Parts: sequence; structure tokens; C-alpha cells
Amino acid sequence: MNEESKFSIESVESVAPPPRARVDDAESPADKLERKRDYLEGFLAEKPNNVSDGEPGGDLYEAVIAALKDIFDPEIPVNIYDLGLIYGVDVDADGAVAVAMTLTTPHCPVAESMPGEVELRVGAVSGVRDCEVNLVWDPPWDPAKMSDEARLELGML
Repeated sequence: MNEESKFSIESVESVAPPPRARVDDAESPADKLERKRDYLEGFLAEKPNNVSDGEPGGDLYEAVIAALKDIFDPEIPVNIYDLGLIYGVDVDADGAVAVAMTLTTPHCPVAESMPGEVELRVGAVSGVRDCEVNLVWDPPWDPAKMSDEARLELGML
């Protein structure tokens, strides 16, 4: 225990007092409640580079998805895309679109009219040459295919 002390003591005459808070420096209650700048906003809104129109993220593909989100199931107040009725969207370079979709049940009251409406709405999108709708039953639709937004709308989340 013959080690020298590793501590040194410094004595000072005085310390400058910290600056006093000013009223005009304080944040107003409205400023505290206001939403702060979201630094991820620009990052999340950025589109991928070098994506063709027919791929996810491309302008034509996203316009087709937006058209599908405008079609609502008459029995359930949710659009058919968020409901999980759309199994696939293929857009080729010429603007031909193929949509694979299903219905909630084979005995759905809109089984005859829904594929036609999808074909008309997607065909009306600027840049789409033609649209083919393939109605499939395998795999069968179930509520697990719904998006979180649809589940929230229906009170299932």
C-alpha cells in the first residue's frame, strides 16, 4: 500500500454562474405539442431508382394498384386490394396487365360483376393497353390475407 495517490486536487477561486433562463428562450405550449420534423419522411417517400414502369415501385404498376384500391367490396366496406382479394398484378413492357384475383366465396353475389369491374377500372389507367383478369380459387381466400388497415377498419385488430 505504498502507492502514491492517483488523485490530484485542484483548487479554484470561483466559478462563473450558469446563464439564467429567459422567458423568450422557452418553448411555448403550442410548440411543444406541434409535430416535430420527421427525418425519415423524405427517406420513406423516396422512390427506387431505375425501376421500370411495370415493376413494383414503377409509375404504371403503382397507378394500377391505386385503381384497384378504388374498388370496394359491396358487402364489406374495404377495398379489394386491402381485403386480400388481389393475388398478383403483372404489367409487361407494352402496358398489358394481368390481374390474378379471387373472391371471398365462390357464391359471392358479385362473382359475375367484380372481375368485369376490375378489368374496366384497370383498363382505364393511363398507359395500360389492355387488362386480363384471372379469377382463381386456389388458394382460397381467408381473413389472414387482409392488410392491417383492413383489419383495423373492420375492428379485427
